[in-house]
Amino acid sequence: MNWEQLLSLKRFGDKNKRLRKEQNETRLGFEVDYDRIIFSSAFRSLQDKTQVIPLSKTDFVHTRLTHSLEVSVVGRSLGRLAGQKILEKHPHLNTIHGYQMNDFGAIVAAAALAHDIGNPPFGHSGEKAIGEYFSLGNGIRFKEKLSAKEYEDLIKFEGNANGFKILTENRPGIEGGLRLSYATLGAFTKYPKESLPYKPSRNIGDKKFGIFQTEKHIFEDISKELGLKKIRTGENIAFARHPLAFLVEAADDICYTIIDFEDGINLGLIDEEYALEYLIKLVKNSINTSKYNSLTTTADRLSYLRALAINTLITEAVELFLKNEEAILAGEFHHSLFDKSSYEAQIKDIIKISVERIYQSEEVINKEIAGYKMLSHLLETYTQAFLPDENTPDSNFNKLVRRSVPKLVLPEGQSLYTSLIQICSFTASLTDGNTVASFNKYKGNNI
Repeated sequence: MNWEQLLSLKRFGDKNKRLRKEQNETRLGFEVDYDRIIFSSAFRSLQDKTQVIPLSKTDFVHTRLTHSLEVSVVGRSLGRLAGQKILEKHPHLNTIHGYQMNDFGAIVAAAALAHDIGNPPFGHSGEKAIGEYFSLGNGIRFKEKLSAKEYEDLIKFEGNANGFKILTENRPGIEGGLRLSYATLGAFTKYPKESLPYKPSRNIGDKKFGIFQTEKHIFEDISKELGLKKIRTGENIAFARHPLAFLVEAADDICYTIIDFEDGINLGLIDEEYALEYLIKLVKNSINTSKYNSLTTTADRLSYLRALAINTLITEAVELFLKNEEAILAGEFHHSLFDKSSYEAQIKDIIKISVERIYQSEEVINKEIAGYKMLSHLLETYTQAFLPDENTPDSNFNKLVRRSVPKLVLPEGQSLYTSLIQICSFTASLTDGNTVASFNKYKGNNI
């Protein structure tokens, strides 16, 4: 893989090549990507989607939206720092093609901003609820009518693949979705493979999947333009990651490791003294002890340590990226950057505490249980209304349901699989609050 292709400004439908040196410096193509994501309805819905505590009413807790904004800020720094060194190593990218350090930052920032845009309500529990409706619930009735890959897309429903769908899918009058640059779409796709084979290797890009069958042809076009290395061909396609996807992943890792931990402390789920001890271990080489000791509130101490920790991890992530640049460009780097971190032990300790004290807390588990049941019920409601059994009379309830969701329109003649993915994507687009309201409406609990 080479940077000239990987930094492609091409968008869906382009007939002519977009050259970096011909870009308007006041509104660069990669910065347009960021703007289009910010103004999208799918991004706005993240303000009411779970990051740590579902349906939390406290200002302390991050939503998917605030998390995504913070990941984007960290991603921008990672991209700029890496871009500066890449341009020094490959000066022709600047002198001949016109690329600047900030281009790398803009690509990573935009991809990071969108990284959770396809996630369903109630976090990863929501993904499991959608998948298990088709593998364990009444959705299993569709299995025999689908191909192996189509069925796998449903039973392993993946927020990353749904995000790619949202960013690229064609809709009436809107060709190419948000029409982002191919460089940003490449950096967004952490798992550039289909759902099958499932976890065929220990390669980080095989950990999950990032492409539904409905968008397979779109990704193949993007991967060809970007020059992504094929690592599997034939019936089961898979590609090496776009190098900047490693920085998007690192930005997310940094934020959920440090900031989710901070939320747990502010919520009283993690004891302050115990927690600060772990953060101090992470920043012991950069902490100003006298300044830290002068801080009198938990919030100020946390803020100081958080800033140091994020800066420490940004610096190391860039060093690891540059150290492994050749292997990454060759498609032979098969780990996340922080798998190689000198702070791996400290990071694992923090994540372990977060899992035990936050993600597995009674409040989170109880709300995820409720969310699981609500999403399962909504999927049953929608599939019965929009894809009724041919041998069963269409009920008035089903007709009312169809009228109640004007955004969900299944064109006549499209395949069963496409309709099911569309129903799943619509359900995943609901916010936590909308899920509760829709569930209560269809159950007759509210008028």
